[in-house]
Amino acid sequence: GVSINLFVKKKDSTDARIYYYRTDDLWDKKRKFNFLQERTHVGTIEWQIIQPDRRYIWLTEGIHADFETFIPMGTKEAKAGKGEAVDVLFHTFSNGVKTNRDAWAYNFNHNALTGNMRRMSKTYNAEVDRWKRREDQAVHVDEFVVYDDQKIKWSSGLKQKLKSGHIAEFGFRKLRQSLYRPFTKSHLYFDRMMTERVYVFPSIFPTAETEKENRAICVSGLGRNKPFQTLMASMIPESQMIEKTQCFPFYTYAEDGSNRQENITDWALAQFRRQYQDESISKWDIFHYVYGLLHHPEYRQRYQANLKRDFPYIPFALDFWAFAKAGARLAKIHVDYEQMSPHPLTRVETPGKPLTWRVEKMRLSKDKRSVHYNEFLTLEGIPEKAFAYQLGNRSALEWVLDQYRGKVDKRSGIVNDPNRPDDQQYIVQLIGKVIAVSLETVEIVEGLPELSIPVV
Repeated sequence: GVSINLFVKKKDSTDARIYYYRTDDLWDKKRKFNFLQERTHVGTIEWQIIQPDRRYIWLTEGIHADFETFIPMGTKEAKAGKGEAVDVLFHTFSNGVKTNRDAWAYNFNHNALTGNMRRMSKTYNAEVDRWKRREDQAVHVDEFVVYDDQKIKWSSGLKQKLKSGHIAEFGFRKLRQSLYRPFTKSHLYFDRMMTERVYVFPSIFPTAETEKENRAICVSGLGRNKPFQTLMASMIPESQMIEKTQCFPFYTYAEDGSNRQENITDWALAQFRRQYQDESISKWDIFHYVYGLLHHPEYRQRYQANLKRDFPYIPFALDFWAFAKAGARLAKIHVDYEQMSPHPLTRVETPGKPLTWRVEKMRLSKDKRSVHYNEFLTLEGIPEKAFAYQLGNRSALEWVLDQYRGKVDKRSGIVNDPNRPDDQQYIVQLIGKVIAVSLETVEIVEGLPELSIPVV
């Protein structure tokens, strides 16, 4: 969006007044310019007087005040360690990782990723050596480095590392699994040198071993455009895995994988046990309760305006255990989706076409009841209800169909092929498994009790 702001400063005035006018969202550029020409002067506009709330939010339409009476999942103050974290659910949280060079640092193929990052590291190190030997000490790094899209992808952070003389050291332990998009795993080269922003993830999933025990509730971040979404992760998520990804892990660690710490605060545990008069409630129960509650349609609908401006605040629903058990099952099927039994689909083979499981680009039929898998195969019998499980503006199945296709990066020429030579039916099986996950997710969400937030 575009806004025009006029500020008027008055001497010795302490009475700040804010006036606001909003054009129709569907107006195009021409209509907006015509509006300005017609009005000619600010005095001819029918202004709305704005009264900001106590947090200085101007546009408060749709915001519910009771939202702030709930327990915040996390705050910047608690994360920064300012005082004791006594009024939040989680000590810390993190953005998803941002490489600024996805074509290079991500790939479905382990060997392709290895080759790409070896090549880029070699080019980078040669540039570091050349920078150290430069004759013109005043030359700017932007004007100095070699720009060759087939050898390296520069970013501001990488240029800064070059200026500091840091050398890139390739390591196989830096090759990790990542949740790139919903139900889409990819290999990631996770390295402070080549990953522009690692954020807190060296302390959340520091090693591959920690992926076996740790979990993170990922939610869409602030300023999002799509509907609120959440997805559990057991590995490093990308920054746009879900829109503006923010992750709240159960455990945090030292960067070598030692010193495991629970991330839910003792204060939060005490609050839940006191609220429900139940000493058997554990931090894992609270973790799953939060995940179940974040799926509740009433919560998402009522607080949709709040969730655009704040991380989720968690209320005490009347039935704690219904949400905790639902959340535990949702976490299980969302993390272990590859172990699900595929929903049965009818496989229709094209006469005269040779059998192959390779995909280039899959597509849904207009009625969304079948998937054109490739020239050899069509999958029919997709239940309509599978599309009710939405992550943003797409269903889980549509995310898979969009992501699992052959791609060639225009700049670098890097090929990203989702087909697995060692598991040729992985993608066709994945489609059935994600449909099964979707159907069960919808069933669980529909079975959640009413939110019924008690007045405390």
